[in-house]
Amino acid sequence: MRILHVTQSDGGVASVVTDLVRDQAERGWDPVVACPAGTVLAQLVQRDGVEYRQWEATRSPGISVPAETARLRRIIDEVRPDVVHLHSSKAGMVGRLLLRGRIPTIFEPHLWSFDAQGGAIAKPALLWERFATRWTDSFLCVSDDELAAGRAAGITGPAEVVFNGVDTSRIVPGDRAAARASLGLGDGPIALCLARLAPLKGQDFLLQAWPDVLAQVPDATLMFVGDGPLAGELAALPGGTHPSIRWEGFSSDPVPYLAACDVVVVPSRAEGMALVPLEALASGRPVVGYAVSGMRHTVGDCAGTVLEIGDVPGLAREVARRLADRTLAADEGRRGRARAVEVLDQNAASQQVAELVERVASRSRAQVHA
Repeated sequence: MRILHVTQSDGGVASVVTDLVRDQAERGWDPVVACPAGTVLAQLVQRDGVEYRQWEATRSPGISVPAETARLRRIIDEVRPDVVHLHSSKAGMVGRLLLRGRIPTIFEPHLWSFDAQGGAIAKPALLWERFATRWTDSFLCVSDDELAAGRAAGITGPAEVVFNGVDTSRIVPGDRAAARASLGLGDGPIALCLARLAPLKGQDFLLQAWPDVLAQVPDATLMFVGDGPLAGELAALPGGTHPSIRWEGFSSDPVPYLAACDVVVVPSRAEGMALVPLEALASGRPVVGYAVSGMRHTVGDCAGTVLEIGDVPGLAREVARRLADRTLAADEGRRGRARAVEVLDQNAASQQVAELVERVASRSRAQVHA
């Protein structure tokens, strides 16, 4: 089985694709990844010995699409895949425009384009997704919420839900003191926000909440780990340069930060199913997050709390609770680790995706023989 994974995105998508291609290679299949050069995903798959093709693409639709389509056509002609797995909106657009059902095609939005885009772009994005259903053998949604959003928007066609998972053998509860020493941190309470600095990730909500957190926990520290287009703008917001806030920039290894913190905060405006809360639970850390797609499934009723999107006072209250009460945070962290192992492990997700790939490929073979 030769599977071509195509994506322009990095970040959490890179983690998902990396886990899938590792699993597929272990099955004796032949995965290939096409993505832009210099991305974390390109580095990871080449390090693992996975076949790689350079596919340069921008994040947004526009005048670059014809050139991106031509580049992808050359890659497909070289690779000759049995199944094409398109990840995120841009690959989903270019790939389906090019293939038009000629090769079995799986599209995994990782967050619908019409939810990710605001303003004037949202309506055309929705119309495109409805139209492109005809060229999609199966949608792969990473949460029940994501599938429900698609159905409510009028997107039909075969679809599977495979919840994102986490490698609980790689991400484990770490030594808090050792992690803090390695990062130059003291023993005070620490909240962590680990995400790309972009509008959908909602760091501005957390900055609004932080003065109220400090009023209750004066010795608290807030760490932002990540980079992105809003880096300078966020730091310039009121309170963004407060001594209690650390802007750590990008890190390819979240494990020390997860080990060092007391609570992980996920104030996103929208997600498909975020990976950071999964990693937090695997690390034995509680989560305070907004009710974006997949968040309630991740956190359950034992590993933190889920608030309505934009609830800044609630965000401050719940973060402060866990910073002030380390016993509460530790108890939720232990329960979260157990939930990650029992319900959210990556191996189960990879198995479900492999079964979907086989079904899509077998349907295509059956149609050819018919």
